[in-house]
Amino acid sequence: MTVRVSASGFRSAQRISAIGVSEILKIGAVAQRLKRAGRPVIVLGAGEPDFDTPDHAKDAAIGAIRAGQTKYTILDGSVELKAAIAEKFRRENDLVYAADEITAGAGAKQVIHNAFMASLSPGDEVILAAPYWTSYADMVRIADGTPVDVLCREDNGFRLDAADLERAITPKTRWLLLNSPSNPTGAAYSAAQLRPILDVLKRHPHVWLMADDIYEHLTYDGMPFVTAAALEPSLKSRTLTVNGVSKAYAMTGWRVGYGGGPRELIAAMAVVQSQSTTNPSSVSQAAAIAALSGPQDVLVERRAAFQRRRDIVVDALNAIDGVSCRRPEGAFYTYASCAGLIGRRMPGGDVIDSDAAFCRFLLERHDVAVVPGSCFGLAPYFRLSYATSEQNLREALKRIAKACRELS
Repeated sequence: MTVRVSASGFRSAQRISAIGVSEILKIGAVAQRLKRAGRPVIVLGAGEPDFDTPDHAKDAAIGAIRAGQTKYTILDGSVELKAAIAEKFRRENDLVYAADEITAGAGAKQVIHNAFMASLSPGDEVILAAPYWTSYADMVRIADGTPVDVLCREDNGFRLDAADLERAITPKTRWLLLNSPSNPTGAAYSAAQLRPILDVLKRHPHVWLMADDIYEHLTYDGMPFVTAAALEPSLKSRTLTVNGVSKAYAMTGWRVGYGGGPRELIAAMAVVQSQSTTNPSSVSQAAAIAALSGPQDVLVERRAAFQRRRDIVVDALNAIDGVSCRRPEGAFYTYASCAGLIGRRMPGGDVIDSDAAFCRFLLERHDVAVVPGSCFGLAPYFRLSYATSEQNLREALKRIAKACRELS
């Protein structure tokens, strides 16, 4: 393992020697630099809703500030926030958690990080359904675990196959992390599709399940959302159900995520959080309470808007020679194959030899930022986020089509 030593003599920790800043953030930084230089770049890389935080959540935060609710709270969430989370789990997921079975942190990402830090020892393995959000593997590595990729094929809807999962489990397997709907593919599991996965876990009692439900409220075409601990109650005692307010309520910057799970795990996660951030922002907690407990009609409206955008994107991508795109069941991403473009030449003669090269071509010559599938563990694909206006999407899709016509 290589240790980085800078000219100043700084020596980086071995645990981050193979980890860099997220490629998604790098692409976003290049796009922003081009925009500052006057280029009309359309960024379709970020996983961030373009809608605003609901007014009642903002009003709750303002009220909390004016009421002086600006002090420390309980380290993993106030009594009031945990009550709102418990009610949300009961109302929407048919899951019952006590206060000491609930944790809240500075985003769902911190909740996942805390769980790995609290549970992984060197040599422990975490099965990841590839393609997956880029941070999953690095969070496992930082916690001294070993990520184990299991490929989810497009011909299986980018969903994990139960037989493949069975083969990947070893005595060292500690967790399966499953994200539905998925970032980056938008694939979601029905109860019938999830059941075989849970049946495998039932046969391996040493394997715990981390269910990342952050895109819960973004499923389309009437597909009902299902979460593992509710579908198979016998697994609830070894399942951490992760969620947050970022995606559903357009509250990415507020940084509030939460989880429900066995109290022993939640207590261990609190130890980790107590030595890092302590409590999430008290003001953000007030906003999250209002979002979870207040009017939910905004979820229906925004889901409909995202479904319209999905259809615009999928239809336009499938009309491009060399590109094919599966229609996802949820989230706000498409994961399109660019295999038909590999080997073609750009004006000037350079060859498109990978999805990364194609994405660079789109950004540098056609002012559209998307993310190569190689970042997520499955190439040659590219992820496009349709969490932006229909006007931006239509213009970006025109540019992508024009770029592909230039390839020979």
